[in-house]
Amino acid sequence: MEKTIKWRLAQYLELIWWKQYLQKKSKADYLAWKKDYWNNLLKKLPLTTPFPKTATVLDAGCGPAGMFIALHKSYQVTALDPLLDRYETEVPHFSKQDYPQVNFHALPIELLEGSENYEVVCCMNVINHVVNIQQSMDTLVRVLQKGGLFLLTIDAHNYAFFKHLFRTIPGDMLHPHQYDLKEYERMMTSRGVQLEASILIKEEFFFDHYLLVGRKA
Repeated sequence: MEKTIKWRLAQYLELIWWKQYLQKKSKADYLAWKKDYWNNLLKKLPLTTPFPKTATVLDAGCGPAGMFIALHKSYQVTALDPLLDRYETEVPHFSKQDYPQVNFHALPIELLEGSENYEVVCCMNVINHVVNIQQSMDTLVRVLQKGGLFLLTIDAHNYAFFKHLFRTIPGDMLHPHQYDLKEYERMMTSRGVQLEASILIKEEFFFDHYLLVGRKA
């Protein structure tokens, strides 16, 4: 019950954050910048882990400008986020009609059904926003095909003291879950995902931002 309340509050604050963040940004300029951001992130993948030319792709927790905006029409993309309907009505930068090739679902990760449906699963800076992080990880691995590529970006705690402090008090209301890099890596490897790389994207005081690259065994 407590986790659900924290998640609902985090979702409410997430919507407010996006509206405030984008209110003075031009739609065209922001989306062009974000598309470049995703393409540059994909260039960081190890040469041994290429992003397939065509693939079935899940963009889990996509937000209003997720990985889906950078994927070519040759991909079969499913994008899901529980706030999608709110984004479409309250955030001018997002419209499903702009991406007719994408199959959108206003759905939390935990409620995604099926198994081994996708060759690539992307969960970009989202996994610490969910209600149940363990169930969400189970779901993401379940829907990934064997040999499929798993891309996970995370904010990983740098200090155990602040990690435990943020778990105890509402120090980071947008993110109900607080973990360090090794804990996130174990969430992947304990579920049969072979970790191919942990790539540092950005350094900050409390958290460092990483791209974890895995392959389902």
